[in-house]
Amino acid sequence: MSKICSITNKKSLNGYTRSNSNHKTKKWFKANIFKKRIYNIKTNKWEKIKISIKGLRILKKKGLII
Repeated sequence: MSKICSITNKKSLNGYTRSNSNHKTKKWFKANIFKKRIYNIKTNKWEKIKISIKGLRILKKKGLII
């Protein structure tokens, strides 16, 4: 089960951490994604989606979530 936001398509990225001696170590930068139940007005049903905080703010701004 992948952690990808269904609204913004955010996902985990990889990169490096650098120490003072400039050694690099691989690291994953994980997106803040969680499961949320949202009521779909078109189908009149509750749906479970994976969403990030940014995606949740977008839905609130558009007026799709109360």
